[in-house]
Amino acid sequence: MYSVVADVEHYPDFLPWCQALRIKGRKREGDTEIVAAEMVVGFKGFRERYTSRIVLDPGARTIHVSQTEGVFRHLQNDWRFTPEGGHCRIDFSIAFEFKNRLLGAVAGQAFAHVMTRMSVAFEDRAKALTEQAALRGA
Repeated sequence: MYSVVADVEHYPDFLPWCQALRIKGRKREGDTEIVAAEMVVGFKGFRERYTSRIVLDPGARTIHVSQTEGVFRHLQNDWRFTPEGGHCRIDFSIAFEFKNRLLGAVAGQAFAHVMTRMSVAFEDRAKALTEQAALRGA
């Protein structure tokens, strides 16, 4: 699951509302990789662009995202992946506030729906990649 979430370049392939993504830069800092990514999202007639700083730490199995430019007054989300037997526990937290009150009101009403759809999209992506790998190995 870590590799699915860390593979931001492919978000437009499977994440609802992610219309485009462009990597603006990458660098290594010790065991972590820092990615600057610009994402275009669309929802209910809104289309917005923002840039995030993404800190990928595969050793710690964590991903930290914070907006550096764009539509949010602030945006931070954190992922932690903990192996549990043959499965993975995922802890996810998000804190955000839109600059535009109207956009904030629309997003606030749809937040639970959006989070559910995104969770399912990540799970479906992981299943599809696992099936593809199994077929290649067969």
